[in-house]
Amino acid sequence: MELQTQLKTLKINEAAAAVDDIIMLAQKKSFSYQKFLEQLLSHELEKRQEKDMEKRLKWAAFPEIKYISDYDVQKQPSISQKQLNQLKELHWVEQAYNLILLGASGVGKTHISVGLGLEAINKGFKVSFTRMDNLMQLLKTQEITRSSRTKLNRIISSELVIIDDLMFIDIDKHEANLFFQLINKLHNQSSLIITSNKGPKDWGELLGDAAITTAILDRILHKSEVINLKGNSQRIENRNTIFGSF
Repeated sequence: MELQTQLKTLKINEAAAAVDDIIMLAQKKSFSYQKFLEQLLSHELEKRQEKDMEKRLKWAAFPEIKYISDYDVQKQPSISQKQLNQLKELHWVEQAYNLILLGASGVGKTHISVGLGLEAINKGFKVSFTRMDNLMQLLKTQEITRSSRTKLNRIISSELVIIDDLMFIDIDKHEANLFFQLINKLHNQSSLIITSNKGPKDWGELLGDAAITTAILDRILHKSEVINLKGNSQRIENRNTIFGSF
């Protein structure tokens, strides 16, 4: 009991919670003192890593969990398995490069972005996911709501920021300026994964201001890889039907 109290005082709480069970295991298997200590500390580290992973996943706010290993490159001629494996290594995140995924709805843009986001979390990076419409709402309300400021601060402090469906909505000049300010803050500090159904040459129509568009593109495309995904919608090909589900 005294050992448990000491562990709690030192804030080694996970080990404190399990110390009685570990003592029983040590007695049963005749652990040495060193082996007992290793077991106790290993338990603490494992639980801390689990909690850290839970925190990073909550921070990322993915709409759903999609693993990069489940992406079927056989149905997507625009990217090879070798290229996908290279992206998984995440050296580009360490160097603050951006990845732009273009293509029609359903070709796997969000799947790849979330999958790479999960890979980044597993390697210890802070990741944030946001849809363009939600991001614009945060930018417009950051001055009046604490919740928006908190979420934006998380985005700005992330090492990988995923912006899904860029240019899915039209935005006015004021909104475009707010978006530019965010991109400027992230430039050379964080990596971006941007998904869009329109190429950069078409972004000017939706941003509504040539100067702001040029400034945004300059920062996003400065260090980037653009992948134009093609093919049919994987959602339609893999759809579930009411009658086929029962």
